[in-house]
Amino acid sequence: MRVVVIGAGVIGCAVAWELASRGAQVEVVDPRAIGAGATHASAGMLAPYSEGHHEALLALGLASLSRYDAFVDRLRHESQLAFEYERAGTLQVAIGPEEADRLKADARTYESTGVACEWLEGELLHVVAPALGAAATAALLLPMQGYVDAAGMTRALAAAAQRHGVHFTTERVLAIDASGDSVRVTTPEDPIDGDALVLAAGSWSSAVAGVTSWPQPVKPIRGQLLHLRAPSRVASRILWGSSCYIVPWHNGTTIVGATVEDAGFDERPTVHGVRHLLNAAHGLVPSIESAAFEGVRVGLRPKTPDELPIIGPSSTMRHVFHATGHYRNGILLTPLTADLVADLVLDRREPPELSTTSPSRFGL
Repeated sequence: MRVVVIGAGVIGCAVAWELASRGAQVEVVDPRAIGAGATHASAGMLAPYSEGHHEALLALGLASLSRYDAFVDRLRHESQLAFEYERAGTLQVAIGPEEADRLKADARTYESTGVACEWLEGELLHVVAPALGAAATAALLLPMQGYVDAAGMTRALAAAAQRHGVHFTTERVLAIDASGDSVRVTTPEDPIDGDALVLAAGSWSSAVAGVTSWPQPVKPIRGQLLHLRAPSRVASRILWGSSCYIVPWHNGTTIVGATVEDAGFDERPTVHGVRHLLNAAHGLVPSIESAAFEGVRVGLRPKTPDELPIIGPSSTMRHVFHATGHYRNGILLTPLTADLVADLVLDRREPPELSTTSPSRFGL
């Protein structure tokens, strides 16, 4: 089967790799370089309990997280590339009694449902996380969560996909014809024909030329992310406060994120965003002021009205499949999305997870 994937971010690369590893002939089309969109500005957090704002999203996140160890092992083997991946947990930090009370209520909920967690306060908290400032009064450790180097993983996905014969085309999509028994994608160069098309263009999904019924519900939300470098690792696990999170890599790279801004397709960093993140990070870890400032990255995260991704077959166009709208959970949901799309495109199998991600809920 010939499959055209539109979008070379982490989702598009993972889908292409999975399809090709199962025998499909795949071409990926994106005017940008591999991973240059929202993936470029991702902190790579794998934290379904911290990001899962409602039951359906949490279920998807947990299903994907359960795949991650095997996914990373296989990807490292097939790509022959190394990238950082750690599941040492996240520490959700409370500043002041009100935040501590809310976090304590979360801890009780987790404990009542069998979720592994540990409540930390007082001297014990500062033994576990000595870099936290004195204002930190309590924290909740969720040991199953973690992070992955999103850019490094995406490079590995592209390399593994290419080893399976996937071709990447850096061209704009001028038009799409999905009206017959196959699909044709028109670019400034030669047209690309396929038996199926997967739309994985993130925030640009609704801007794909030639088709008016692409997912208009996908809306870009700007996220600014700081890259700092500390003399040594600032913490042994992710620190998550009410105003920012800090992802500490082993080599001293320290990622601080992230803003959430409804700014359209404006990808410029702002003084306000950088200042907000620096102040919030300093409030959590005062010693971070000695870190070197390496830069700010900006990504446009594809948000849907219900904050659930759009994954599944188009209800209006044969041979077209959606894999977009992942918003703040693109990295977390990567293994699950790749499996779901490959099952659907190649085997016409519709796993139960697709009931909550169906494009038909938006008339697509």
